[in-house]
Amino acid sequence: MKKVILGLAVVSTVFMKAQTQIIAHRGYWQTQPPTTENSLKSLENAQNLKIYGSEFDVRMTKDGILVVNHDEHHAKMEISETDFKELKKVKLSNGENFPTLKDYLKQGKKDKVLKLIVEIKPDKTEEKENELTAKTIKMIKDMKLDGQCEFISFSLNICKEIKKLEPKFKVQYLKGELSPQQIKEEGLDGMDYHFSVFQKNPTWIAEAKSLGLITNAWTVNDAAVSDELKKQGIGFITTNIPDQLK
Repeated sequence: MKKVILGLAVVSTVFMKAQTQIIAHRGYWQTQPPTTENSLKSLENAQNLKIYGSEFDVRMTKDGILVVNHDEHHAKMEISETDFKELKKVKLSNGENFPTLKDYLKQGKKDKVLKLIVEIKPDKTEEKENELTAKTIKMIKDMKLDGQCEFISFSLNICKEIKKLEPKFKVQYLKGELSPQQIKEEGLDGMDYHFSVFQKNPTWIAEAKSLGLITNAWTVNDAAVSDELKKQGIGFITTNIPDQLK
């Protein structure tokens, strides 16, 4: 009987851990030697970790080129107000070329198991957001990466536009002010909120799961916070230390 109980305890522990998947935040870049976030190398590093996915940020240049960058600026140039030919003159801090979305997706395609978590950044107008969204989706479909990509955004408009263009795509909202019920009513697939939002609303993870929604927390860089979220049954954790939390 003791062996049976011990076996069940082990299975239960493994199952609980299996429930929470790890996503690298802007790739795995806090390495030795270090690289830089949203670089092709950081994506390659994430691929080598054998985790669920790697998140990255998509913006559009003044001349309509899709690039991968978190901030609104590259060097001192505002991406949305600068042509790509000017932006590419400045390399990333690790010496790589300023990455286009196409180059990033090519690297992503080398490992069909790792999910590509595409964060489409808000733009200045809904018209620009819709153009950015449509171009991003077209490129992903043209490269036959539909099944490998999932989508997130701080813009509710972008989230809804993705679902309008491709209802089957998984889309999660990032901003944090909508309850699980509101997320469901907006027709989205889940909530990807800062971990502090779940701490302030301790019933939301359970509520979201009961509604069939995806739950993710960003950016969790503390093992204690990670463990607490896992106990609550969070589906995914996005982190700068995927090697430590996986």
